[in-house]
Amino acid sequence: MARTDPIADFMDGVASRGHEPSLAKATGTVRFEVVDGRRTERWVLTVTRGELAVSRGNAHADVTLRAPRALFEQIFRGKANATAAFLRGALQIEGDVQLIVLVQRLLPGPRASRRKGRAAGWAASRR
Repeated sequence: MARTDPIADFMDGVASRGHEPSLAKATGTVRFEVVDGRRTERWVLTVTRGELAVSRGNAHADVTLRAPRALFEQIFRGKANATAAFLRGALQIEGDVQLIVLVQRLLPGPRASRRKGRAAGWAASRR
């Protein structure tokens, strides 16, 4: 069975959306630098008033996110939170943080909290 690439799958999914209404007021570029040993893979997400485009390369960006491949795979699978990763120093963010707050809407949320009626985090432990 062939192993899928969750990073490429996520980027393909974002590119296929075309227009994202929740980003209708956003314009800018986000570069994802995926570090895998000595190799760095770069993905560039361009948002133009909600229109989404994805490319590869080292283009100029308004904000850059840099993290190990394993962390990006977890984020794009909804198994890790980008904000929490940033706060603990595992994800580096450089540039327009306001843009990344908006773009985070594209990231999948944790699977446990997606189930209807199920509390997540601290609220779940209080039940």
